[in-house]
Amino acid sequence: MALTTPYLHFMGNCAEALAFYAEIFGTGPADLMRYRDAPDSGFDSDLIMHGQIGTPTAPILMASDFPPHMTGEPQAGSAVMHSAETLAQAETIFTALSAGGTVTMAFAPMFWTAGFGMVKDRFGTHWYISAPMSPSA
Repeated sequence: MALTTPYLHFMGNCAEALAFYAEIFGTGPADLMRYRDAPDSGFDSDLIMHGQIGTPTAPILMASDFPPHMTGEPQAGSAVMHSAETLAQAETIFTALSAGGTVTMAFAPMFWTAGFGMVKDRFGTHWYISAPMSPSA
């Protein structure tokens, strides 16, 4: 089965971001590889070369820090969509991601669902959080 997984980039706080996401989504600790541990990376850096959360067979999110010599703007042109299993779960996730971030659309009922909201979290990742579709949608 093919799998599509979001891959996010950070400016030095990837490990912190993945720990935050692992707590919110209940995946257990993130798997992390640092640039200094990668064969032939050429970097003696604690920055994250690759990290992921999820299960060993199904990652739900992958990420890295930009390499030590690069700069960038994390997640400037993308968002991660998360469809929760229940309205309560969606509200809990939205509230957790909002801590220290910026709500761009308050979590509220929409014509297709009992709850949907948009937030840019404190790490710069844009999230769309949705409760399940309403039966009438």
